Amino acid sequence: MLFLRSTLFSLSVIITSVVITCIVLLFYFAPFSWRYSIISQFARYNLWVLKTVCKLDYVVEGRENIPDSAAIIFSKHQSTWETMALQQVFPPLTFVIKRELLWLPFFGWGLSCMDPIAINRSAGRNAIRQIIEQGSERLKRGLWVVIFPEGTRIRPGTQGRYKIGGAVFAAESGYPVVPVAHNAGYFWAKGQFLKRPGTIRMVIGPPIDSEGKSAEQILTEAKTFIEGEMARLAPVDSSTQNPH
Repeated sequence: MLFLRSTLFSLSVIITSVVITCIVLLFYFAPFSWRYSIISQFARYNLWVLKTVCKLDYVVEGRENIPDSAAIIFSKHQSTWETMALQQVFPPLTFVIKRELLWLPFFGWGLSCMDPIAINRSAGRNAIRQIIEQGSERLKRGLWVVIFPEGTRIRPGTQGRYKIGGAVFAAESGYPVVPVAHNAGYFWAKGQFLKRPGTIRMVIGPPIDSEGKSAEQILTEAKTFIEGEMARLAPVDSSTQNPH
């Protein structure tokens, strides 16, 4: 049954990816708000399918910590789940991504309509400069910017190296950082086809003021909150401790 439910969800993702992309491409030159309202339906619908078919729901703690104006989100990256859930929890946003994602048929084409900050990760300092310049422009437009500071999806129970680029962006732009932790990886982990039933918990931390702080200070504060919450969010049920 778990395999069947996961298969139905995967089919939903494939079909809606094609349909939503075809629709939003018709509005490629329309205002961002139009495009975003279309694209976000992909996340909304598939989170509903995840809940209804796979019996995998989520709860959010700390909504009161979401600022009234645009900010930078530093999120734990364990799954594909958070790329959808963040769109439903926060105001209109865009992502810092590796540019290769834009080359994927349908998914990448649709992603391009979200005005992402697509970087060449091997470009070093030039990649950080791209984040600063393009990210600042997005923030000034009122868009939130999502950064996964570990750079890639990390298996639950482990910790990746927190990269400094996003913190440099925060320090130079002066915008606050909102740290986000969640335990999605215990239910839908990297490289895992099966989606295990349960309730994912997302925790939004108090905004970290970047004014007058070094990138190192910002990164340390964000990392301390995220990893502290990750330890608290680890499931007690041993059957979900080591997903395969």
